[in-house]
Amino acid sequence: MNSKIKLINRRTQALARQGIIRALSARLPLYVVNEYPKSGGTWVSQMLGRALNLPHPRNRLPPLESAIVQGHYINSWGLNNVVVVWRDGRDVMLSWYHHCLFPNDIKNALLVERTRRDLSFDDYENVQRNLPEFIEYSFTRQRSPRFSWAGFVRQWHPRQDSVHVRYEDLRRDAPGELRRVVLELTGEQLSPERAASIADEFSFERQAGRRPGEESKQSFMRKGVVGDWCNHFSLEAREVFGQHAGDELILLGYETDKAWIDADTVPRDG
Repeated sequence: MNSKIKLINRRTQALARQGIIRALSARLPLYVVNEYPKSGGTWVSQMLGRALNLPHPRNRLPPLESAIVQGHYINSWGLNNVVVVWRDGRDVMLSWYHHCLFPNDIKNALLVERTRRDLSFDDYENVQRNLPEFIEYSFTRQRSPRFSWAGFVRQWHPRQDSVHVRYEDLRRDAPGELRRVVLELTGEQLSPERAASIADEFSFERQAGRRPGEESKQSFMRKGVVGDWCNHFSLEAREVFGQHAGDELILLGYETDKAWIDADTVPRDG
């Protein structure tokens, strides 16, 4: 019963927060970092907040002043000043698997409890064996968010009134991408020196205390690499993902066709 009360309270707070954001994003203004979970939205929000000297009230009601707010929104109604964060959906699925099934340092216990109740795997550590069923679950019957990665892509990819940024490009050149996002979002120029300083402050190494690729399942910042899906996706996992989101992967330019499903995958920097 205690877990149910906590879940109801969280949902009530989330609805209130979303209502405030949709009502006031154009007026204050609020800058909305929107993502499918585990795409890098927290990282972008942190850097953007520092670049614009604005607060980033994560998972709290926004102040009645200009701020950086972060969310997972499928409906664009009322949202202005939006930065959409993209990430290869296969890496998203791998990161989302760990976030949904292993407790970490951002108090995700309710999500883990609910997901483990839905997916009672014999061994949660056996990621490769479990991924096909988890991917199917994420696209067809997960409870939060109530939309899939493919649905998010179809809704937000066409939005030319939003600023778009990729996790992979941030990993390659965080200062350059931060400068571009700030310019497109506000019309303001961020100096290369300031952008480099912010990128260093919020780098994986500084925040996690580990190098990218050094995994900690107990941390929200689990691994911080690009292409790690290659190390964990079996043929079955690739087929399930391709069935549900192969077209969206092509739409975002992560693949040119569906040949990757049957091809031998080679680990990238994971």
